[in-house]
Amino acid sequence: MLVPCTGADEEQSGMKILLWTDDLMGRVRIESRLTRAGAMMLRRDEFTEAALVAVDLQARDAVTQIRRLRAARPGLHIAAFGPHVDGAAFQAAREAGADEVVAQGKVVERLLRRMV
Repeated sequence: MLVPCTGADEEQSGMKILLWTDDLMGRVRIESRLTRAGAMMLRRDEFTEAALVAVDLQARDAVTQIRRLRAARPGLHIAAFGPHVDGAAFQAAREAGADEVVAQGKVVERLLRRMV
């Protein structure tokens, strides 16, 4: 679902992004900001088209999914995010192949910067 542009996030990039999360409220919040900025949000079964995948470290099997994504698409940019206090999850994500790991509160800002 595309949301009309209404704010500072209005640059149209058309970047195809997959958000891997089980958190419905978090998904709505993140996807609405990214679509306002021009991102095209993809479903999990469309991962082969993604330029970037953002993986919520609180999602079921998140680290396993990072490994699978990295194996299937070695050049894909993978950004993992989660609670800033979960250092073990951050380290596991890096070891699994995430290109960057950020605190949950900073993920939208980081993804918007990657879109430019």
